[in-house]
Amino acid sequence: MNEKPSKSMSGNPLMPGWYADPEARIFEGKYWIYPTWSAPYEEQTHFDAFYSEDLVNWTKAERILMMADISWAHQAMWAPSPVERDGRYYYYFAANDIQSNDELGGIGVAVADRPEGPYRDALDKPLIDQFVHGAQPIDPHAFIDDDGTAYLYYGGWGHCNVVRLGEDMTSLVPFEDGETYKEVTPELFVEGPCMFKRGGRYYFMWSEGGWGGPDYSVAYAIADSPVGPFRREAKILQQDPAVATGAGHHGILQVPGTDEWYIVYHRRPLEETDRNRRVVCIDRMTFAADGRIEPVRLTFEGVAARSLPR
Repeated sequence: MNEKPSKSMSGNPLMPGWYADPEARIFEGKYWIYPTWSAPYEEQTHFDAFYSEDLVNWTKAERILMMADISWAHQAMWAPSPVERDGRYYYYFAANDIQSNDELGGIGVAVADRPEGPYRDALDKPLIDQFVHGAQPIDPHAFIDDDGTAYLYYGGWGHCNVVRLGEDMTSLVPFEDGETYKEVTPELFVEGPCMFKRGGRYYFMWSEGGWGGPDYSVAYAIADSPVGPFRREAKILQQDPAVATGAGHHGILQVPGTDEWYIVYHRRPLEETDRNRRVVCIDRMTFAADGRIEPVRLTFEGVAARSLPR
């Protein structure tokens, strides 16, 4: 598709095959990417994962979760977001693309003892299966704050909610004000929420535009609280007519103990018009002196090899 990467650079895309909606994590001394298998809904019946020790060489962990093992899922599993707590791995995902509260589906959670699974359904039902504040229950993103509080951000149809996860990571607990679902929708939000923390501040990111078209993109806000308010700052990831279109729905990696950051995202190669033909890529993400995120440059080269600190 593009030139083969050198040994010292990752190249983009990172791996062969059509993948999208990547979540990026560091587990057990390795970089991990958990994407959606990008295919028509009826074919999105499994999840793969990829891991690396240097951001350049990636190994595939196949079929870490199968639709056949989720009793309530019948089409379109996508947008995974795993997180580790107390040595176990909790894997949040969307299934069935429900259009109303009368349909079965929403956000599920699976659990495993290893980052590569195999994962099993933790509840035998969705964790979130209703439209609340207008948010379609899709695109979960798990975030554990420095104080140990676990949050799950999610939402489509232009609305985003955040909930608190219980200590078991498979239940919801109310906020101190008694609310269970807080709407935190910023301006122009469409879907694909993502949260990280830098310098004591909360960076909330999301996707804008339509995922099937060229204008898919990523914007962000900065707040002093994990529940906002989130005021849109700017768009930082979008198509480049010389590289690719439809750049969006991403995850973030920070090299521990450093201020080195990477954005892992999907995009559509210029020669492709099929909306499902998306690939996972990685590029550097940098910050201005005032903490704002600088626009990300889409590249074919990707990033240089970077091992994790020992």
